[in-house]
Amino acid sequence: MINVKGLCKQFDGFQALNNLNVNVEQGSIYGLIGVNGSGKTTLIRHLTGVLKPDSGSVQMDGQDVYDNVELKKRLGYIPDELFFFGSYSLKSMRDFYKGIYPNWDDVRYEMMLQDFALPERGKIAKFSKGMQKQAQFILTMSCKPDFLILDEPIDGLDPIVRKKVWKYVVDDVAERQMTVLVSSHNLKEMEGICDAIGILSKGEMKIEQDLDELKSDIHKVQAAFHSAEDAERAFAGLNVVHREKSGSIEHLIIRGAREDVEKAVYAADPIIFDILPLSLEEVFIFEMGGENDDIQSILA
Repeated sequence: MINVKGLCKQFDGFQALNNLNVNVEQGSIYGLIGVNGSGKTTLIRHLTGVLKPDSGSVQMDGQDVYDNVELKKRLGYIPDELFFFGSYSLKSMRDFYKGIYPNWDDVRYEMMLQDFALPERGKIAKFSKGMQKQAQFILTMSCKPDFLILDEPIDGLDPIVRKKVWKYVVDDVAERQMTVLVSSHNLKEMEGICDAIGILSKGEMKIEQDLDELKSDIHKVQAAFHSAEDAERAFAGLNVVHREKSGSIEHLIIRGAREDVEKAVYAADPIIFDILPLSLEEVFIFEMGGENDDIQSILA
């Protein structure tokens, strides 16, 4: 498990993280999302032991991460900005990683090298960005980490390679109970692979919830009624997050149980009624207060 409790961090008087709590269950994939400047990178630097908390704790399997060499041998990290030694090839990096990580698996390395069709002896510094990311992925997954931290892991990868990457991750979660935290702006792909979601805002956790529960608690509703009075009666007792009207059609975002929404609307005898769960992208927009600017395309 990954547990962050009461984490606080300041930089020159700026509160980057404020009493932050994060809980990632063992053998699960946790999606961390937030706008730029929300604190995602600062959190990841704590999770990887680069930064020391001002207060609070960052633990994996009940052990503090910072200054814990043995725990870091069980931790894999793929950053958004990659770094490789200038003259090193994949073969050289393999030897380097093999000397550090006790769970290094040569068989997996050779299999992944063939699967991704990367040259083993060419200088990694001369690879394209996409090839470098694949190289880092091969090296990291060949370490067979118990904990995996991913920062924009599929940025710059083509669809075929992205599918391969996620397959390796999902298979290791299922087979070895690897615990994964992934930060990405690609919410459509996050929706397809994550078990739980944390929405970070201004250094604080705005929402942390199982993904299915998160999506089932908020709905997109389209309805039309015989009169304005019927419409008001239908929605009076509901938690309406957003509402607008286009012609005779009401467009709403409503939080609450689907059964409660259906019961209230049907009681007002609608002419038209349709209810759908929101996508993760739509949930994120509303939770971050972006509906006034961005929601027109969603509701269209």
